[in-house]
Amino acid sequence: MPVDCCLKRKTENWKRKTDGQSLVPTLCWETLRSLADASDGIVVAVSGGADSVALLRALDTARHSHTPFPLVLAHLNHQLRGRDSDADEEFVGALHAQLIAAGRPNLMLCRTRRDLATQARAEGANLEALARRERYRWLAEVAQAHRMKYIATGHTANDQAETVLHRLLRGTGLRGLRGIAPRRSLGPELTLIRPLLPATRADILAYLHELGQPYREDASNRDLRFTRNRLRHELLPHLAEHYNPAIVRVLASLAEQAEETYRIEEAEALTLLSAAELPRAGERLIFDLHHLRTAPRQRLREMFCLVWLRESWPLGRMDRAAWERLASVVFEDLPAVDLPGGVHVRRRERVVQIGRAGEPTKIEREGRGYLGSAQRGSDRS
Repeated sequence: MPVDCCLKRKTENWKRKTDGQSLVPTLCWETLRSLADASDGIVVAVSGGADSVALLRALDTARHSHTPFPLVLAHLNHQLRGRDSDADEEFVGALHAQLIAAGRPNLMLCRTRRDLATQARAEGANLEALARRERYRWLAEVAQAHRMKYIATGHTANDQAETVLHRLLRGTGLRGLRGIAPRRSLGPELTLIRPLLPATRADILAYLHELGQPYREDASNRDLRFTRNRLRHELLPHLAEHYNPAIVRVLASLAEQAEETYRIEEAEALTLLSAAELPRAGERLIFDLHHLRTAPRQRLREMFCLVWLRESWPLGRMDRAAWERLASVVFEDLPAVDLPGGVHVRRRERVVQIGRAGEPTKIEREGRGYLGSAQRGSDRS
């Protein structure tokens, strides 16, 4: 279905569902209704910004009034903005206290501080990537400590549009066009949910205005040295003003359609993986060459993407040229190739062998638990 038709259909559906009520709590109510079991509670990531505050208020409203399940307000102070970071933490603490004073039941507060800048320097890591990793790691720890199965974050349609547009500009395929996942696994019995993904920033602000609910503004979000901020404050407004005022919803709809198409491709890639993969030789993966050669190159590439995700190998460093080198070992005369991240591929008679230098043992790999799972899902934020 064309993007504009899909967009029109979804917009009309939401209008019917939200006549006389705000879209934001409706989305949360729909999400709660779709969950297998939310009775143990939900960890809500609350930074203090508009999106996360709206998420908290809407989830609180959407809970059953007679038997409200618990919500944990989880705030991680990254200590990246000095007094502003501390003020965010204080705001979240005050918000929790105000809701308790207003008689809202089963609301808990969990907060901590991490010196992420020092950690990033020590590890030689990208600060933004490390902050995202540590945030999800800590949220998973909070969920496990409270024996909860769900973590909710306040990503919106604007975040989705920015993600899709950013990936288009960098160069991406079908996998990248899916953007931010509405939900994804962070490990056994732990799921990340994003109830507000269909809502725009305007929807969020309208809801908060309706409640008279204040929120925090992060000044770093307006720093135009960062590409993401230039997309948000320059390119998307330009596209909305001069090309299509519904550009945010158009890009969000494109992500949904890419996801629908990708599911088909992924299912076929999983079928190929099941047929082609042979028992491991130690920590080295073994694949039947005949089965690999029966697949189109695109499906082979997607199958190996799934392998990279499963093994927690550095997928982000595998560009199209790297995948083509791997495919050349399967389809052409190239006997071996070394790929980014220390991954080695060798063709031996009727099989293809793939391994990684310094590969952890099976026990070490399984010991990663939720963290390994979270990292494997990081291609979708």
